[in-house]
Amino acid sequence: MNIGVLALQGAVAEHIQMLCALGVKAIPIRLPSQLDSLDGLVIPGGESTTISKLLYEYDLMEPLRLLATKGFPLFGTCAGMILLASKTTDLRWQPVGAIDIEVQRNAFGRQIDSFEADLEIPALGDKPFRGIFIRAPIVGRVNSSVDILCRLNGSVVATKQGKAIACAFHPELTDDSRFHKYFLDLVTGEPIAQGSSR
Repeated sequence: MNIGVLALQGAVAEHIQMLCALGVKAIPIRLPSQLDSLDGLVIPGGESTTISKLLYEYDLMEPLRLLATKGFPLFGTCAGMILLASKTTDLRWQPVGAIDIEVQRNAFGRQIDSFEADLEIPALGDKPFRGIFIRAPIVGRVNSSVDILCRLNGSVVATKQGKAIACAFHPELTDDSRFHKYFLDLVTGEPIAQGSSR
């Protein structure tokens, strides 16, 4: 299985390390031609304005939108959630639109306001998942076709639509690989391995 990690900016190496630990081939993606060989794509956290600008500069935005319309497996974390949304507040460029949600950028505050929290995510099992929130977005409007995977203090912080998932936190910065494994299970349509963490 070949899983791409968008490598324009952000926490690229951490996603690649976690995917490799789960036994899949993780490929840094910088060009549209590299998308052809993929089974799924991760859009990492980073700076959403910078990443969206680079998507246009590298002619990646339209190919990603086309993949989204085809139901291609996509996984966005933090800034990646912003980019996968159908609508985003305070973003110059229109996002990819893989998940029919409206996202508010930097909703939890600035870098200094970063925090961690134990999250209840039934799709990952009974054990809480440690969420790391860094200048994190939150989801405002959620279309009825979107599954809510997790809330924090009433705010939606993880969603799924088809084979596209997005979360406001950074699972790649933890030692818990369950969220990545959940994405890989969506890619394959069946569980790929046993165990809940790396």
